[in-house]
Amino acid sequence: MENIPRDLIAKAATGETAAFREIYEKTSVFVYNVALRITGKSNDACDVTQDVFIKVYKNLHKFGFLSSFKTWLYRITVNTAINYKKSEKKHMEKRTDYNTVANSVFTEETARESVDKESGRERVSVLLDALNPEQRACVILREIEGMTYREIASALGTNINTVRTRIKRAREKLMASVGKG
Repeated sequence: MENIPRDLIAKAATGETAAFREIYEKTSVFVYNVALRITGKSNDACDVTQDVFIKVYKNLHKFGFLSSFKTWLYRITVNTAINYKKSEKKHMEKRTDYNTVANSVFTEETARESVDKESGRERVSVLLDALNPEQRACVILREIEGMTYREIASALGTNINTVRTRIKRAREKLMASVGKG
């Protein structure tokens, strides 16, 4: 994600639609990818992304430049995705991405490649599903996004020792899961 200029944030915070649209265009893919890694489903990631930008729009005037915009946006995205994931578990709805299935046309070679990729994604998804949402967020931010422990702590609004503990316990749980499979 590229840096968002301070003046652009200030303009968007005053309600300037064009400035907010520019922020959205520069950050929406980033937000979607973080949400997708936490929720594990594209439909859910789309819902989370929409919720995140509604929150950003409503609260941008409260952004005080005390942290980087990226950290602030991470925090909103991760918290929104975790809350979404928790509420999803309560309802346990199963959804099918009909458009993906209906619009997919595979040759034998691309079908094999797709199956291999999907198999790998499913394994990662199954392993991540074994973690609680807080552990999952920490592992994703550390291992996939490449953030430091300090950045994760800042993004999640927790202390660095909590991040270390969550990652340690998540790794132990993942190792135990791999050992069983």
